[in-house]
Amino acid sequence: MTIEEVIQTKTLSLSRKLTINLLYSANWANDIITEAIKPFDISLQQFNVLRILKGQKSKPANLSTINSRMVAKTSNTTRLVDKLIAKGYTERTICPTNRRKVEITITEKGLKLLDIINPIVTTAEKKVTQQLNDNELETLNKLLNKLRQ
Repeated sequence: MTIEEVIQTKTLSLSRKLTINLLYSANWANDIITEAIKPFDISLQQFNVLRILKGQKSKPANLSTINSRMVAKTSNTTRLVDKLIAKGYTERTICPTNRRKVEITITEKGLKLLDIINPIVTTAEKKVTQQLNDNELETLNKLLNKLRQ
């Protein structure tokens, strides 16, 4: 189904068509991945925070670092981390050398959750991209990178 059929319009400029198609496709992909992790009572943004913290390899991160690495930039990173702390997936500590600096780390429980969820998300990602071959995936990635330059 073309984007024109989805939004039920006949004429769109190429720029508008692409912009609408990007937004629509991003929401569609987001819905598929969100549905995959729904049974774990975790949002896609919370999952993203856990992956960022795991990537720190046991080194703590501050809120600014987490926010800068988020796929979807948000002003509520503190709230996301607070929810993860309440679930026992992350911990917040005060930096011993700079008491104004708050450090966030992933807990063992958070790492175990990622071990369970990562294969499920991988399957959802494959569902999103199943219509494209490796060359098409590479080309699309290059074009999207170019678009953001």
